[in-house]
Amino acid sequence: MSAKTYPGFDAVKARGWLAAHKWLLVRRAVQLSILALFLASPLLVPYTGAWILKGNLTSSLILGTVPLSDPFIVLQSLLAGHLAAGTALIGAAIVLVFYALVGGRAYCSFVCPMNIVTDASLWLVRRFDLSKGWQPGRETRLWILASVMVTALITGIMAWELLNPVTILHRGLVYGVGYVWTVALAVFLYDLVVSRRGWCGHLCPMGAFYGLLGKVSLVRVSAAKRQACNDCMDCYAICPEPHVITPALRGADGGVGPIILSGDCTNCGRCIDVCSKDVFAFDVRFNNASTDDKFNDKDKMISTDRHAA
Repeated sequence: MSAKTYPGFDAVKARGWLAAHKWLLVRRAVQLSILALFLASPLLVPYTGAWILKGNLTSSLILGTVPLSDPFIVLQSLLAGHLAAGTALIGAAIVLVFYALVGGRAYCSFVCPMNIVTDASLWLVRRFDLSKGWQPGRETRLWILASVMVTALITGIMAWELLNPVTILHRGLVYGVGYVWTVALAVFLYDLVVSRRGWCGHLCPMGAFYGLLGKVSLVRVSAAKRQACNDCMDCYAICPEPHVITPALRGADGGVGPIILSGDCTNCGRCIDVCSKDVFAFDVRFNNASTDDKFNDKDKMISTDRHAA
């Protein structure tokens, strides 16, 4: 891929490399910091007096006090007929509230370790200009999610957790299980050879679960300055779920606001990074009026006042 066709090339020229990769760098810092806290916490106990973060992404404790539980896994456990501890339910509630605020699929882009694996695969796809490959329907992950829950309900076994690449990868990184690299390699090759963004975008039931939560989340990406768009298409090229952009970016004539409301949006911020015209920014879902809409409303008010005079 030549430099001229690289998504974000114009943004790098306009704002510099760091500004054009800000949210990508923040995501990597968060992902690696979470892993580092899990790994380093036992070494820091003499200095902190308690584990800063103990456990893994499935279930953990902050400073030995605040529980955190993955609601996706807790729900499977309840459906399987397992009696969840009160701390697990509290931990799941805390996580649900957190992602209801920051965006459900922010888990996928800022926390999930598999995101680094699939992004690496995508980098190679772009580097060697590989074809899109086979693309299963996006509703496939919803069917897989439903199957995971039904299986737990019918069998009484959390069967998916024996296969879940996200759980296996993170536990392997924290506890040193060797076969984790086989799982990571399988997902990497699937995205590289079979289906671009195939795992996260089309198959992962955890992504589907957090996507449902994302439908009501508060923090959203907004195309608030969509009138400045120059149709460079960099946002579509870089977005892991490009179909979520169109209503917010192109919906002015149809009265659609600039907030990206789709639960599929990962709130990764890459559209913000690569846009040289600063069309996108983080906002809240209730501020669903763009700069051009406000100008149009103001013009209408002025026109009305003149006629009235």
